[in-house]
Amino acid sequence: MSGKLRVLPLGGLGEIGKNMTVIEQDGKIVVIDTGLMFPTADMLGIDLVLPDFDYLRGRADDVEAIVITHGHEDHIGALPYVIRELFPEETPPVYAAPLTAEMARSKLEEHKLLDAVEVIERDCLEPWDAGPFSLELVHVSHSIPDACGVVVGTDHGSIFLTGDYKFDQTPVDGQPTDMSRLAELGSEGLLLLCGDSTNADRAGIAPSESSIGPHLEEAFARCEGRILVTSFASNIHRVQQVIDASVVHGRKIALIGRSMRRNFAIGRKLGHIYAPDGMVIKPKEIDDYPDDEVCVICTGSQGEPLSALRRMANNDHGQITLHSGDTVMFSASPVPGNERAVNETIDRLFHIGATVVTAKDAPIHASGHGYREELKMMINLTKPKYVMPIHGDFQRLVLHSRLAEEVGIDPDDIFRMENGLPLEIDENGARVGDRVKSGMIFVDGLEVGDVEDVALRDRRMLSNDGVFIVVATVSEQSGEAIGDPEVIFRGVPFMDDADDMLDDLKITVGTSIADLAKKVKNSEGVAESELREKLHNDVARFVYERTKRRPMVLPVIVEV
Repeated sequence: MSGKLRVLPLGGLGEIGKNMTVIEQDGKIVVIDTGLMFPTADMLGIDLVLPDFDYLRGRADDVEAIVITHGHEDHIGALPYVIRELFPEETPPVYAAPLTAEMARSKLEEHKLLDAVEVIERDCLEPWDAGPFSLELVHVSHSIPDACGVVVGTDHGSIFLTGDYKFDQTPVDGQPTDMSRLAELGSEGLLLLCGDSTNADRAGIAPSESSIGPHLEEAFARCEGRILVTSFASNIHRVQQVIDASVVHGRKIALIGRSMRRNFAIGRKLGHIYAPDGMVIKPKEIDDYPDDEVCVICTGSQGEPLSALRRMANNDHGQITLHSGDTVMFSASPVPGNERAVNETIDRLFHIGATVVTAKDAPIHASGHGYREELKMMINLTKPKYVMPIHGDFQRLVLHSRLAEEVGIDPDDIFRMENGLPLEIDENGARVGDRVKSGMIFVDGLEVGDVEDVALRDRRMLSNDGVFIVVATVSEQSGEAIGDPEVIFRGVPFMDDADDMLDDLKITVGTSIADLAKKVKNSEGVAESELREKLHNDVARFVYERTKRRPMVLPVIVEV
């Protein structure tokens, strides 16, 4: 038997999003999923959040394959960045089921990387080899077609990463989770189960996706004006059910949001979406039809700042303006951490006069993740020796661990891990290894930022207390001030005595320069950096004493 096997989560543990897991044996690596996460409210100006994949830098030749379980952003969204940052020359093949593979190609093409990457489609139960590993996809039900778990065969035994799943007995596409293959894994002897923990806090069994269609039709029947339905762009089954409800009620559909249009086209191409001829209209044609004959399907269910619905709620969308009489249906639930952004969007919609319907008001959404009884079923079917909960915040990881205990897994064989903490397995058993670097990488525009992003810290400071810019002109020879300093401020909350404060501040600046000018006269010499540092400290101290705030202070020295 070869050396130890390592299972290293780089994302998805202690959080919801940016899922990425590294499996390593004999120095060779398979990467399962390359997901991203959307920024939280305090990540000012950040567009996307990626897992820190620094562990893989310089090891391009060791990566035998990248496998994507399904097409949701928290599993596939970081793929172009991983390819560009880690594999400047030769790229390992990317494997996925057909729909996921097509979505991967679309993302890579958008980043002009498609020619550099071989994306290979694999059908479920079709095993293949990648270095020392054997790989196999197993079909699972989720809120997107072609969702799969991944079996990774190693010298020490098989690992099963479930991906996102539920045991939906009546899925929209008629393909339930492959329970027979899961049971075979159990009878063959599964070494390790890495299971989705998203709904470990919800009792019972998740509602079937097919139950949503009739409820959407009922909700449509109560609407007299335009209907806007927002959902995940990748939830192709849900988009189809909205189309079906629109057909029943004689409404045209318009797709708004780039990802919504792109995924609709991919789903239609592969036969996952059907819309009658002439039913789909362009956004600019919406006003050509009566309000009661239009349904808009759009992005923005998570309150993303630049999404279509968020811009509509802020009256900042170029193609559609919301008004009283519109009904907006949220056919999705907020991902943990997005509640604030979603609530802000809903509040803006109410202010406009629209009617808002959420999953709390009507059963128009079903989670794609299994509830507690389904997590137990997964463990009972696969009968793993070891269990490692993944895909969840710490609360859900702990709850999933307790479920494993309830169904008979020895507590010593259950591993509650963290990002950057590897599970190591050899002939002597399993144990937690030494921590490696992990965390977040920020995407800001076209730049992939450092994990410790100084720009983000500065943005937080600016958003809280504003900025002071002090421009002082001094004599290069004597070090004395020439004229009055110029003080510019932005975003600083001033009191009524702002003018008096500025006058006093100029005196403070003058005093700082005069103090240092004495050193020049005494031939001690003063570097520009020393003058800048003293100006910064004196101005910061003065402003705090007067405002009890700590704005950013930027001193500028002009020598003449």
